[in-house]
Amino acid sequence: MSERQISRDVDDIVNALIGAPSSRGTDSAGDGTPLSMPGTPLRHPVPQLAGPSGLGLSLSGRASRQSDFAEHVSTGTPLVRSTSSATDNVIERVITPRTIPDLIDVEQEVFELPQKERVIYNKEVQTVDVEEETPHVADEEEIRQRILKEREVEAERIRDEELEAESVQLDKEIEQEIRELTEEERASILAAPEFHEFVEQSSKILQRALNDGYDYIRDYTVGTESGVDDSAGKRVKRVCEFWDERYCNLSRLCVVRKKQLKSNQYPELSLAAYNKNAAALNEPDGVVAVWNLHLLERPEFVFHSQSDVLSVTFSPFHSNLIFGGTYSGQILLWDTRSKHLPVLKTPLSAAGHTHPVYAMQMVGTQNAHNLITSSTDGTVCSWLVDMLAQPQETLELVHAGHSKTGEVAITTLDFPANETTTFWIGTEEGNVYQANRYDRAGAKAGLNQYDVYRGHAGPVMGLHFHPLSGPVDFSDLFLTCSVDWTVKLWRAKSLAKPSTTPHTISPLYSFDEADDYVYDVKWHSLHPSLFGTVDGSGKFDVWNLNADTEVPVVSTTVSQGRALNKLQWDRKEGRRAALGGSDGRLYVYDIGDMALFKETEWTDLQKTIINVSGHTQTVVEDLGSSRSGRPSLP
Repeated sequence: MSERQISRDVDDIVNALIGAPSSRGTDSAGDGTPLSMPGTPLRHPVPQLAGPSGLGLSLSGRASRQSDFAEHVSTGTPLVRSTSSATDNVIERVITPRTIPDLIDVEQEVFELPQKERVIYNKEVQTVDVEEETPHVADEEEIRQRILKEREVEAERIRDEELEAESVQLDKEIEQEIRELTEEERASILAAPEFHEFVEQSSKILQRALNDGYDYIRDYTVGTESGVDDSAGKRVKRVCEFWDERYCNLSRLCVVRKKQLKSNQYPELSLAAYNKNAAALNEPDGVVAVWNLHLLERPEFVFHSQSDVLSVTFSPFHSNLIFGGTYSGQILLWDTRSKHLPVLKTPLSAAGHTHPVYAMQMVGTQNAHNLITSSTDGTVCSWLVDMLAQPQETLELVHAGHSKTGEVAITTLDFPANETTTFWIGTEEGNVYQANRYDRAGAKAGLNQYDVYRGHAGPVMGLHFHPLSGPVDFSDLFLTCSVDWTVKLWRAKSLAKPSTTPHTISPLYSFDEADDYVYDVKWHSLHPSLFGTVDGSGKFDVWNLNADTEVPVVSTTVSQGRALNKLQWDRKEGRRAALGGSDGRLYVYDIGDMALFKETEWTDLQKTIINVSGHTQTVVEDLGSSRSGRPSLP
């Protein structure tokens, strides 16, 4: 680049700063005379700044003037041309620079946009192999799995943090709630009924587990023990006995009047009634206890009565209801869901019983059933379960042949199987009678006084009809026992042919092996020819008519010197029998394989009945005088 061109560029810059016209298009020949292009009008002469030598601007002088100018511009002082004697014709002008605008710093971020990829399709691209894309797909799947795993880990960490925070908050709340109770608060908690109920139920559960005979740590990989089962063959085995010192102590002299072993809904439950304790004035006169085979130390339920309970039974149609007959004549209803007192009871009025109730039985079906009760004044009442205010029907059993009174003192009663209208009763005089609840063909409601089952010389203590549960119908056979030390087998007379004149019916057979009063007799619930008896000497006898009619197959002394007064068989399996003693203890015995029977037992019993019917003995008027060694009975 020439010196002239450089000088022109510098002038243009200076002129641009001071607002003067550009020097382009004019020039100087070095002596200060302006030069112009042909055809261009002459502009005003551009004043030249004097240099140190007083000559025109040279390249160096021009550069120094630029620096001076820049200095003046930066300081804001006016620029004055200098004159000399050699240049008198030069005009001095004061040049004021224009206002220079403020400079602003601006930052800009430069983005480099990626170049758009040019995709060129050709035959090779369209037919590329799948194997070439597989690594990319695998990478994407691996990234996806890693992301999912990270998310799961993060979610689990968040859950753990939330759980930890909840646990900390719960611990804080527990610490705030837990505090030391005062003596008054402890006493109030211990006296609360809810606390007593909790302790009662919890302790029962623990005692059931402790009394259970099952071996929870038995090792089945070891060989079984060898030996003979005590319950096998013709042996009986005591399973357990129920006794509580509070209710059955010796001073109480309690007697199990009636019990029902193996209720239909809960076969492990047994029921017993006890007399009052004369030494304990604050205790109730009557107590009814429900015992559990898995709870031996105490009763499952205990119910109270204001009078001695003489008879009691489970309701076969309601698992939680228990009925009881008292010495005062009241009928009581207890509910296992309630407390100790009865939920319903009959009033003491002439509409119901006013004498001791020794016998009761539930008859009917699930949808239509009644409770039948009888008292020693000959009154038989029928009750609805949910209404005990008054009996549904009342029947007075009167015998016109009695010299002093027409009343029939009922001690026991029973209905044949599937029968709800006709029943048989045992009396204190020793006779058995048939009675009807309603009028029926050829018979009226009340006592059939013409057909007299005469065979006992003392009060009849037990009466039981054969259960109807086999191919041969033995429902007309029934057993009776008495204080005359005998058990007798009877056949009930057909209901279609009632007698119109006095007629005596004799027993089919008499079992005379007892050594004391026979208090109860029961047919076995499953075996057709088996029955059991209990007597005043504390013996439990098991009879099998197909095996022997002279002596029992098994005779076991249960309570030495204490009478056994009630017997009930297990209704489900028939292996167990409940025995009630006068010492207040309820015994449970297992008879083992004697409860098993063959298919021929029914036909064999039929033959046995035919054989014993031919040996019917003549009824003796005074049995006590004809049998030596036994007290004579009225």
